[in-house]
Amino acid sequence: MRYVPILIMCFFLSSCYTLKQGFTLLGYLFRAEPLEKLNADAQSRQFVERIADIRAFAVNELGLKNTKNYTRYVEIDRDYLALVVSACAKDSFSPYTWRFPIVGAVPYKGFFTEKDASAEAEKLKREDLDVLVRRVDAFSTLGWFQDPLYSYMKDYPVYRLADLIVHESLHATVYVKGESQFNEELAEFVGKKGSQRYMESRFGVNSPEYQEMLDTEADNETFVGFVLELARELTAVYDSDAPRMEKLVQKEKTIKAAQRRFTEDYAALFKSEAYRFFADLRVNNAYLELFRLYHGGNSSIEELFEQAGRDLPTFIALMKRGEFPAKTK
Repeated sequence: MRYVPILIMCFFLSSCYTLKQGFTLLGYLFRAEPLEKLNADAQSRQFVERIADIRAFAVNELGLKNTKNYTRYVEIDRDYLALVVSACAKDSFSPYTWRFPIVGAVPYKGFFTEKDASAEAEKLKREDLDVLVRRVDAFSTLGWFQDPLYSYMKDYPVYRLADLIVHESLHATVYVKGESQFNEELAEFVGKKGSQRYMESRFGVNSPEYQEMLDTEADNETFVGFVLELARELTAVYDSDAPRMEKLVQKEKTIKAAQRRFTEDYAALFKSEAYRFFADLRVNNAYLELFRLYHGGNSSIEELFEQAGRDLPTFIALMKRGEFPAKTK
């Protein structure tokens, strides 16, 4: 999955949760070293140069906020940063939310150990909720700290690095309190458009690197579209007048039928094998709501992009001035 902004705010503003999770994150931050020190080999030097170029692109060519984020580096012994727990009603797409000072209500809570994440997940399951525990590889601290890079990011393809940095830089530039869905959709939109613009300017549209990005994005859009269609099918079930137990039975039937179609049509839908896992995944409302959160399709964002002449820097300038879609005001 993707990046989770404001996770750190939750770590530092919630009693005992603060102490255990916050100190772990602070340990990472205190261990961070200037990126320039990462010059042990050619791959590392290339990584440092690429990050510097993407950061300059985000600031100078897109107009995102100039921060000291991604100027420091942390060695870490795993390929993800944190575990995030989210939950949702079993018979509707009503997300469970946690409320914190400054950032307001958010539909997720982050942890650095599997034990802590599992404990939170079990507590939510006892409340008869669908629960999801997922890994995230980055998040924005909204300017409170200098967000570092982590060692596993050295293996990312260039377009993923560009998407990550533009996405998180957008969070540091524009954030609307209490509007998690809008914030995530906006960052997804700008991250994707920004990485495309970066790859085009640095490699050209006929390059293998640009084509790899397009193929990856095409598969991702196909997968997201499939999952959102399943969510729409289930919305019709949940909105019906059927008794709750009947809805839950129909929910499982609908999910299983979708997974069978997914397997049958896979070769025609996808270029890679990256999404085969979905056929055997234990899909629930918490999983589906995650896609609704990040990819719900805020048409107002697309409309504002059109009004900006489909020019990304102009669009970002509108966002910085607070010219948001009406529903977020």
